[in-house]
Amino acid sequence: MLSKNKNNPRPVVLVVEDEYLVRLYAADVIDQAGFDVIQANNADEAMEVLQERGDIALVFTDIDMPGSMDGLKLAAAVRDRWPPIELILTSGKYNPDDDCIPDRGHFLPKPYHANSLANAVRHLAA
Repeated sequence: MLSKNKNNPRPVVLVVEDEYLVRLYAADVIDQAGFDVIQANNADEAMEVLQERGDIALVFTDIDMPGSMDGLKLAAAVRDRWPPIELILTSGKYNPDDDCIPDRGHFLPKPYHANSLANAVRHLAA
């Protein structure tokens, strides 16, 4: 179940996507689904956010990103350092094997529809 900040009744989702318009779309869909959203351009920014905030309940990340790590490495780092955080990975280029995705991680292929994304996030909140 997603954790909630005592002062904020809405769970917080970190969206990590290097393509600006795709990131805005995902953030809007997740916001409309009832979650607070924080955005990061890449895994390095995401790690900074995760280190600064203790209220991230779910990370939704693209796999193919520039920077020191891709989305798979980010997901592995999140699972190692913040085990309670739920994970959804996405890609239009890759369809990773299940053994490449960390435990409790979910894969949502691009292009995804708003309902698919919202349902995936809600499913992890159940």
